[in-house]
This record gives sequence, structure tokens and C-alpha cells, in this order.
Amino acid sequence: MSLPRRGHGDLEQEILAALDPSDGPMTAGQVRERLGDALAYNTITTVLGRLHRKGRVTRSPVGRGYGYQLVRDPAQVTAFQMRRLLDGDTDRGAVLTRFVGSLSPEDEELLTQLLRSTDQE
Repeated sequence: MSLPRRGHGDLEQEILAALDPSDGPMTAGQVRERLGDALAYNTITTVLGRLHRKGRVTRSPVGRGYGYQLVRDPAQVTAFQMRRLLDGDTDRGAVLTRFVGSLSPEDEELLTQLLRSTDQE
């Protein structure tokens, strides 16, 4: 008898939930222990790698592998994803022009203020 198939993104959410109560980085083995041993170690490491590429977790060297920690700031995750999309395009100017052109007047003003404040630092 096979296990029911998970929905799209369910395993990522389970792994994020396993990382959530931790105060420090957890290895893939520790995540596997917390979730129970039904998942293969390679499955855990693959999903953790994907979460790292998405900016949802940070990764730091621990022993011969990595320790993963949940990114708790949603704005940091969104900024990481925006930067990744921008880095993936060859015409940064066009992307930024279209992005700024799509902003509401309020967001455009906020962006202008933020740019001015970083110029003054």
C-alpha cells in the first residue's frame, strides 16, 4: 500500500514547520528526525536546497554538511526573490523601468524616499 501523494509545496511547508521552533541551524538529519524517518535523507537535502535557493532558509557550514535556519522576515524573502529575478534577466534597465512604471504613486514615492535616504548614508 502506497502513501497518499502530497500536494504541491506540502513537503516544503512540512520542512519549514520542522525548522520553525529551532533557535539555531539544523542539519538535514535533524530535520529528518523531527519529521520522522518516513522520508529519505536525500529528499530532505533536495528540498532544503530548493528552500535555500528560494531564500526561505539560510545555510551555514556544519561539520561536513550544512545547517539550515528559517528566514523569519517575510520582507527579506521577498527582497531575495526580487533580486534573483532581476539577476536572471540580461536587460536590468528594462526590468527596473517596467517595475517602477507599474508602481502605485504611493509606492513610487516610498521608493524615491528610500533611494534618497541611501544616497545620504
